[in-house]
Amino acid sequence: MDFSLSDEHEALVRMVHDFATREVKPIAAELDRDHRFPAELVARMAELGLMGIEVPPELDGSGLDPVAYVLAMEEVSTACASTGVIMSVNNSLVCDPLMKFGTAEQKERWLRPLAAGEKLGCFQLSEPNAGSDAAAQKTRAVRDGDDFVINGVKNWITNGPQADTGILM
Repeated sequence: MDFSLSDEHEALVRMVHDFATREVKPIAAELDRDHRFPAELVARMAELGLMGIEVPPELDGSGLDPVAYVLAMEEVSTACASTGVIMSVNNSLVCDPLMKFGTAEQKERWLRPLAAGEKLGCFQLSEPNAGSDAAAQKTRAVRDGDDFVINGVKNWITNGPQADTGILM
């Protein structure tokens, strides 16, 4: 089995490495020290097509494969782990479930702007008394006519304060 990277993968690595080295790494320590959300880096990642890597182009994503996603994540996370997590949450914990389980309407309304980087997603799992143990979660969604009523408390939500939408577990 050949584990060599394709030309497309190598070009992606070069592009993301250049971005991470020139733009992310120089401010990484400052971001962490100041607890600052890197809005300018998120906007730049959107310009580079890194916020919806596996989402097809017809939904404003990059249409790349899982290997490309991992390679891009490695480069960004090497420069700044917290910036990598922001990118990861939007791609794998928000865009991916919408791609796999969303209706056509949900994909158009939510996935398209998330993949384009026009909107940012968050993942709402952790609870005060359960942490990230999904089986111990107390939050519930109960149908009320055509709607759902959600009762519960979430905390430690990555991208939460900046997010436009999210996946609730």
